[in-house]
Amino acid sequence: MLIHTMPRLLITSFSLLLCICLTACTEQPGEEKAQFYVFGTLMEVSLWDTGSSDAQEAFTELQELFQGMHFEWHAWEPGTLVEINQAFAAGQPVLATPSIVEMVRQSQNVEKDSGGRFNPAIGGLVRLWGFHTSEYPILGPPPGRMQISELVSTNPSSLDIRIDGLELSSTNPAVQLDFGGIAKGYAIDIACEKLKAFGVKNAIVNAGGDLKAMGDHGTRPWRIAVRDPAGGIIGTLETTGDEAIFTSGNYERFRQDELERYPHILDPRTGWPVENVASVTVIADDGWFADAAATALIVAGLDEWQEVARALGLDEVMLVDESGKAWLTPQMNERLEFVEGVDREVVSF
Repeated sequence: MLIHTMPRLLITSFSLLLCICLTACTEQPGEEKAQFYVFGTLMEVSLWDTGSSDAQEAFTELQELFQGMHFEWHAWEPGTLVEINQAFAAGQPVLATPSIVEMVRQSQNVEKDSGGRFNPAIGGLVRLWGFHTSEYPILGPPPGRMQISELVSTNPSSLDIRIDGLELSSTNPAVQLDFGGIAKGYAIDIACEKLKAFGVKNAIVNAGGDLKAMGDHGTRPWRIAVRDPAGGIIGTLETTGDEAIFTSGNYERFRQDELERYPHILDPRTGWPVENVASVTVIADDGWFADAAATALIVAGLDEWQEVARALGLDEVMLVDESGKAWLTPQMNERLEFVEGVDREVVSF
């Protein structure tokens, strides 16, 4: 039996899921801004040299766009992705939306190229750890080792998913999709394409510090601050044309018990949270790729990140270990203007 998942209209309760400021508050002449709350993250859109009425129209379109994404892509609230995961668990094919099919296809490529360090099919593990929540920190001990081992032994993988047009099916009932490592980037890409369709040439779409820039900020490039995992910023850089800058970090979302802190980013190969790495920052052309790659690299860790970056074709990468030391490629070192006192090492690439 083929299961159909169909978009539904979200009624007035949508205001609890996504908020938008349509006053187009102007920080300075020529700049229009709006804020949205989606995927548990504050998303800010800044436009430059766009008329106020055109900006308002674009912001209204983005509101509807993000509303649909929230319903389709959410991993634990009722919606399209939850229905897809239920079909996988039951061994049944299911019709998906074009955006979900595209994320599955993109995820398969990154999972393969990263040697499984990025894997959006481990939603069962994410749920077991209690990370299907927007309320952090989570207090209490981790799951039992046996429970984790049993789930890891089922080897869920996005490569177990067969795509036939808009129909998805899985050869492994343990596959449970969670797009937490790619959805934000893909949403930003789609938003930027929507802005371009409105004639916007200069903009930033920023989701909690992960962003994509288009064009310039007036007569100069957009200037971006890169967050320091310990607090404040580690440095700044200027964008060059259209590019995405994403950071995957373990400093905000975690489980805490009396003995240890467990970051929310899991190694799909072990089922346990990443260790010894505080954050990874990646610059790439596409938001979805920068998002997924940053996740793969933080899982790769200090010993494997260079190998994985090469496999993914990345040359602008910075890893910050738990001591606060930055390890970065020569290309990233050329881009970043560090604040004073940052311990860093440039790695031959």
